[in-house]
Amino acid sequence: MIPQAQPITISLIAMCILVYLLSLLGLQESIMRMLLITQYLGAQYVEIREGEIWRLITPVFLHFGLFHIVFNMLWTWEFGRIIEWQHGITGMLGITLLIGVISNLYQYHETGPVFGGMSGVIYGYFGFLWIQGLINRNYPVKLNRSIVILLLGWFVVCWTGLIDWLFGIRVANTAHMAGLFSGIVIAFVMNIIRIPGRRSRFEERP
Repeated sequence: MIPQAQPITISLIAMCILVYLLSLLGLQESIMRMLLITQYLGAQYVEIREGEIWRLITPVFLHFGLFHIVFNMLWTWEFGRIIEWQHGITGMLGITLLIGVISNLYQYHETGPVFGGMSGVIYGYFGFLWIQGLINRNYPVKLNRSIVILLLGWFVVCWTGLIDWLFGIRVANTAHMAGLFSGIVIAFVMNIIRIPGRRSRFEERP
């Protein structure tokens, strides 16, 4: 049984919802100027080089539309609380920041600064938990096969451009890819250097 109260996971969700609600109240332009990785097209990290380091992670708090935020928050809750339960506050923060920064940087270099959302981090969480369940026999959580198929299927569908065509939105596919692979790499590295999770007699099986 996974505990419900996981402070970092709850804080991430609360921050995303707060930013979304403020955007609906007419503050979207101001919020985007503050949270985008940079405000400038074609410029190389102007604000970050001037000390605004938070911009490397803050695009994850931006969401564009009700479906976008609901979908992302549901998966943040499902995956985030498992990781936080197993690896604690420090582990959850480290994994989230690393995946978030990597996925944001790759997306920025592919499409420019106008992007946002937790989906790159979510795919990182997914990749991390998926691989942990495959290579670490002591890991107490094994992702259900249907979840693996669903997330990998959605990953492929997004790359086809179908979502962009149907809904008129630009999916951050590069962030998905960078997040997924960074999560997988983190899982392998943690097993190589033997960073343990919390032991538990509970286990979710396929």
